[in-house]
Amino acid sequence: MEGKLHSGFHHKLLREWQCINTDINPANLIYPIFITDEENSLEPIKSLPGQYRIGTERLAEFLQPLINKGLRSVLLFGVPTKFEKDYGGSSATDPKSPVLVGIQKLRSLFPDLLILCDVCLCAYTDNGHCGILNEDGSLNSARSNHRLAEVAVAYAKAGCHVVAPSDMNDGRIGMIKQKLSENSLDTKVEEFSFCHSVTDEPDTTRVEKRGSQEMLIKQLQEIRLNEDLLLKI
Repeated sequence: MEGKLHSGFHHKLLREWQCINTDINPANLIYPIFITDEENSLEPIKSLPGQYRIGTERLAEFLQPLINKGLRSVLLFGVPTKFEKDYGGSSATDPKSPVLVGIQKLRSLFPDLLILCDVCLCAYTDNGHCGILNEDGSLNSARSNHRLAEVAVAYAKAGCHVVAPSDMNDGRIGMIKQKLSENSLDTKVEEFSFCHSVTDEPDTTRVEKRGSQEMLIKQLQEIRLNEDLLLKI
């Protein structure tokens, strides 16, 4: 890694974000895009007032007014509807998946727009979890991290500027960095890990995941962590 340019400098906006001056303006905001494989869709999301499941053919008309107001970055969340889900989330790297198609569409429409992509498996696995499970239902961290890294590389190759894993699996950042490096993408694509408390998943999946998260919150409370540090879904 010695002598390589840090991945946080390859895009003009990323360089601006690393300035020591702090203010709030449109350039500092990241707009979430829930992108679907229904090409002409503009479907309201009931749980997120003002947000939509957007097809690739509606991206230009939806984003242009926001860009005119100063928006410079978006975060893509895939909402597949036509792909079969399986235990490994194989459709996440299908060339026709909504995120991969959307990346290329946005790069063509808005060349200066910074594109971040949520890296997770929950929208693509048949169990709705963020990783690959063992037969007993426990998480297989090694396989999960390897698969997440494959997804990140696919997004990077499609033209994504920032891969943003939200799965919270231990060790996935190191694996993603390794795979990006092996594909000579480590100086061209930034990593930005985060977690989010909003779901666009079926109710049954949401309830199952909510139960796991509530159990974690209870465990954290038992060891008396400050409640301000707890993410309550």
